[in-house]
Amino acid sequence: MAPPLAQPMRRPRRHGDTPGPAGPSRRSLLAGVAALGALGAAGCSRVPTEASTHGGDLLSRLRAAGVVRLGIAGEIPFGYIDKNGKLTGEAPELAKVIFKRLGVDRVQPVPTEFGSLIPGLNSQQFDVVAAGMYINPARCEQVIFSDPDYQMLDSFIVRKGNPKGLTDYKDIVEKKAKFATGTGYAEIAYAVEAGYPKSDILIVPDQVAGLNAVEAGRVDVFAGTALTTREVVKKSAKAEVTEPFKPIVNGKPHVDGGGFAFRPTETRLRDAFNVELGKLKESGELLRILKPFGFTEDEMTDLTAKELCGG
Repeated sequence: MAPPLAQPMRRPRRHGDTPGPAGPSRRSLLAGVAALGALGAAGCSRVPTEASTHGGDLLSRLRAAGVVRLGIAGEIPFGYIDKNGKLTGEAPELAKVIFKRLGVDRVQPVPTEFGSLIPGLNSQQFDVVAAGMYINPARCEQVIFSDPDYQMLDSFIVRKGNPKGLTDYKDIVEKKAKFATGTGYAEIAYAVEAGYPKSDILIVPDQVAGLNAVEAGRVDVFAGTALTTREVVKKSAKAEVTEPFKPIVNGKPHVDGGGFAFRPTETRLRDAFNVELGKLKESGELLRILKPFGFTEDEMTDLTAKELCGG
């Protein structure tokens, strides 16, 4: 999976964490955002006003400038500065490849709070959101998305051997398991929808704290994304991760997917981006790019932005 991480990995932003006016913002940035600020300060100036031409002319302007500004939120494994001061993460590395193919040689990070990504994009502080952002209907009312470059299921951290046999949220309810998840996680809503009392949920800061709670026996299970739970249990002698599964949302199995966000006027850039993304999926190169950050074949997807937007 990913090489040793410079900082503890935070969970991916989830189905219910909508930045901007459509909902609550995500938790604060990882430690190290100061480094992001230093690297991205030059990119915080506003870009020119959109052209009135159909589909936008941003792609042409980016080609002429030779650089694209990426809005990122300082979150491992999606977009962050590593211990050597280098911009990396699944979204920036993928952006480097795609924009190179589109004739734009350089990417420049513009760091911001996750909750400011969509407002910052629409106020032209940067050109594209490259933060592995989940695609959902509320966000689709504010921006346009590429097709997702990954999908994400849930899984549980449990004690070795999974003594209570927990495989989904229904099991947690039926077996009266002591349940924990993270601050602001969509897993809170998933558990409540399955019938677990919200007041009984132990809320911890992140998946590292969740692992500690399971290992100490304070809870039977911690719920998070398949990627983050899989990563955090690697060195644990007391805990393991369950098989990924689809949570139930509004009575139906649900799969989240993340992608790149563009201003609504820039359909030409979004469409060109999607063409190159499709080629990477078809060739298998997408998995090669994302694999160092913990992504596996299970996270590859044929979902479309239209499906995730509810269209």
